[in-house]
Amino acid sequence: MDIATVIGSSWICALALCAVLGDAFLPFIPSGTLVILAVLKTAQIDGAPVLLGLGVAVASFLGDLLLLQLAQRGAPSLQRRLDHRPKLAASVARVQQALDGRTSGAAAAMVVIARFVPAGRTVLDLAIGHSPAHHPRRFLRWSALAGLVWAAYIVTLGWLNSHWFDTAWLSMAVSCTAATVVSTAIARIVRRNRRLVVS
Repeated sequence: MDIATVIGSSWICALALCAVLGDAFLPFIPSGTLVILAVLKTAQIDGAPVLLGLGVAVASFLGDLLLLQLAQRGAPSLQRRLDHRPKLAASVARVQQALDGRTSGAAAAMVVIARFVPAGRTVLDLAIGHSPAHHPRRFLRWSALAGLVWAAYIVTLGWLNSHWFDTAWLSMAVSCTAATVVSTAIARIVRRNRRLVVS
C-alpha cells in the first residue's frame, strides 16, 4: 500500500471521527455515511476496522459529554435553540417524561436506541442535561455503551459489505441503504410506541 493511500485513508478516518463527535450538536451531519466510507477505505489494512470502531465509540461518547455539559450549564446558544424550535423543545420534554420512573435497564435501553434514531442522540443529551432528576454520571455510562454498540454496528456493516461486493461504490450504496432502513425502522417503532403510551 503506497503512502498516498495511507494518507487518504487517514484523512477520511479523521473526518469520520469529527463527524461522529459533531453530530451530537448537528444531527444532519452524515456521520454514519462517513464512517462507512472510512471502513471501505481501510478494510484491507490489518486491524484498521477495530481501531476505527474504537475511535468511533470514543468520539460518540465525547460528543455526548460535551453537549451534556453545555446543556447542564445552560449555554445561551442551546437555550435559544430550544426557545426558537418548539418541536425540539417538545421532544426534549417527552424524553424527560419517558425517563421518569424508568428502571436503570429500561433507561439504558432508551439511550442505546436513541443512538440509532435520527436526531435522537441530540434530543436525549438535551433532555438529560436540562433535567435535575437524572444523574449525568449514570447517563454517561449508558452513553459509552450506546457508542460501543453503534460503532460495532456501523463498522461491521461497512466491513461486511466491503467483503461481499467487489466494487467500492456498490459496497457503499448497500451499506448506506441498510443503515438508513434500520434507522427508519427503529424511528417508526419509537413513534408508534410513543403514540400507544400517549393514547
